[in-house]
Amino acid sequence: MERRHREEHFVARVGWLRAAVLGANDGIVSTASLIVGVAAASGRAEVLLAGAAGLAAGALSMAAGEYVSVSSQADTERADITREKAEIDADPAEELRALASIYEDRGVPADLARQVATALHEKDALAAHVRDELGIYEHTEARPLVAAGASALTFAVGAALPLATAALVPEPAISLWVTLLSLIFLAVLGAVGARAGGAPVLRAVLRVTFWGAVAMAVTAVVGMLFGAVVA
Repeated sequence: MERRHREEHFVARVGWLRAAVLGANDGIVSTASLIVGVAAASGRAEVLLAGAAGLAAGALSMAAGEYVSVSSQADTERADITREKAEIDADPAEELRALASIYEDRGVPADLARQVATALHEKDALAAHVRDELGIYEHTEARPLVAAGASALTFAVGAALPLATAALVPEPAISLWVTLLSLIFLAVLGAVGARAGGAPVLRAVLRVTFWGAVAMAVTAVVGMLFGAVVA
């Protein structure tokens, strides 16, 4: 019985993984920073109110931002595909030559490159040009709703972690506990994101915890200096 060769490639996860990691990271860092800054100048009630408002506003903002930006990417991709189709219809011979030259540039002998380009043109010329000339692939194409949903959901989950911490720990130690546990949450997020994307774990963990610590430290200092809510 013939066995089919199957491989798992992490690039297929790029569309949702980027938005998910960004959302969770931003949810933890922004909400923890907000809580630490407010806690430096206020009590638990003000901390929880500011944190809840930050969670709601941040999740909606992330969703809107992802949807708009990814929609712009999708619009650009569609415009390029439409333009490419018009060029193929107007001069298929020239487009065939252009496709063959792409394969030649990648190291395929000229005669074989021409044969491959001809075969692909006969099957689906537009698909061949979209893939090999424009560099648009099914597993990396822009999906606005997926990106917006992943970003909003993971932001809310990330923001809920420091918010829950602030609600449960003793009031005088809110800043300390939120800072420590948020750094742990960030380290876990970095490790999970790296594992999901097949990237080095230690580098991702160090990157997210370092910048998270910087953000919280700066906000705490501003909160202590000005005695005001810093968003």
